Amino acid sequence: MDFGKIIERIKAILTTPKTEWPVVAAEATSVNGLYSGYIAVVAALPIIASFIKGSLIGSGAFGITVRTPIGMGIVGMVLHFVLAMVLVYVMALIINALAPTFGGQKDMTQALKTVAYSWTAGWVAGIAVIVPWLGWLIWLAGGIYSIYLLYLGLPHTMKCPPHKAGGYTAVSVIIAIVLSWIVGAIVIGVVGTAAMTGATMGGTQVTGSNGDSVTIDGNSALGKFAAMNQRAEQAGKDAGAAQKSGDGAAQSAAMGKMMGGDGGVEALAPDQIRAFLPDDLGNFKRTSLSAQRNAAMGMQISQASGDYSAGNGQHITLEVSDTGGARGFMSLAAAMESEEEKQTDHGYEKTYSADGNLVHEAWDTQSKFGEYSMVVGKRFTVKANGNVDGIDQLKQAVASIDLARLESLKEAGVQSN
Repeated sequence: MDFGKIIERIKAILTTPKTEWPVVAAEATSVNGLYSGYIAVVAALPIIASFIKGSLIGSGAFGITVRTPIGMGIVGMVLHFVLAMVLVYVMALIINALAPTFGGQKDMTQALKTVAYSWTAGWVAGIAVIVPWLGWLIWLAGGIYSIYLLYLGLPHTMKCPPHKAGGYTAVSVIIAIVLSWIVGAIVIGVVGTAAMTGATMGGTQVTGSNGDSVTIDGNSALGKFAAMNQRAEQAGKDAGAAQKSGDGAAQSAAMGKMMGGDGGVEALAPDQIRAFLPDDLGNFKRTSLSAQRNAAMGMQISQASGDYSAGNGQHITLEVSDTGGARGFMSLAAAMESEEEKQTDHGYEKTYSADGNLVHEAWDTQSKFGEYSMVVGKRFTVKANGNVDGIDQLKQAVASIDLARLESLKEAGVQSN
């Protein structure tokens, strides 16, 4: 198994799909070769991430962290992997069977290539399940990009006329969503974890194609991905050049761009972001303060956190984070404009947009614990959580941050290319 080759294919299909699909279609391979040399590795990434999130990190809400027992987590991971392998093959069978309907040519190996490489974006984005509350939006963004990849790939692999690729894609996606829900339900039923949250892919619009060019509604989520793809294509070229030159800094920056970030963005310095935290929140006095800036995969992220106590057992933790080079992910997540709400007999949790900002809030009436978070300027996050009398106190804590000034810094540290 050549991991270097797998990484190169991931990079190419995500950053230069228009030129990579003809290469994919022309490759001589087999079903076994596709599974052992690509699918089994890449499809396992989000499954492993889900295991880490569910059994090692856990899911937190209302001050309680829930973890799936490691034994059951492993059972679920193995079952999920097996079903994922089956799902890929079933979808390939369906795409192959549909080919004549849309003027294409039946070829099972090409159909499997179509599924494997178009689903790459969703598999890679699925790793983000580890990220609290924004992870599912990043996963959704990856899923929409996979639709775009499928649309670009079908004319090459299944030889369908470009003007029929839109309908071919739509039918395939609907079937894939239904089958994926079934697989998820089976895994949940066996492992006994909480119900999964479904997400609709609203706002995606493919308006047609003309030869090798693709025309997409620029205001749709898919249109935003098309624009992102153009930037990522250049990032891929930069990464290749940096690798040949041995320039470590250039490689890191290019990798950050390929991962969906801006790469050339310097996150706010620790003392700069720490200054946004107030000395007190009314009768809540600050008891601790910390700030740091870290870098990984070519992207910088900085965070400041303060703990506040009222002296009566109530406390609030207030955090300000700068996603820096990863703001590309944040922008795409915000572009989804997704709304979600869950109610229980003793609380609620919801995600929505307010004044152009993505907001998440949760409250439990029994434990008197809640969380209120906001994405500002599609780059910064401000979050307050703790034991208080009501969610309004957490909202006031977030409002104590100079949000207008924070948003004014959304272009700070952005380096011109």
